[in-house]
Amino acid sequence: MAEDKAIITKDMTIGEVVKKYPQTVPVFFRHGLACVGCHVANWETVEQGVISHGIQDLDALLQDLNLAVA
Repeated sequence: MAEDKAIITKDMTIGEVVKKYPQTVPVFFRHGLACVGCHVANWETVEQGVISHGIQDLDALLQDLNLAVA
């Protein structure tokens, strides 16, 4: 794997992902996470966001996020 390849993990905060990779915003919206701009996104991890919003497929979200930044 290339060292500079972007990898988004469940432990990254939503705010960190959006700040570093703004192209992920539509992916979050498609998966039902419309909180990308709220203050909670600064400390809530991707996994916590999935749980708190009742989203069923964390793996699908992570795959789509990583495709968006590939």
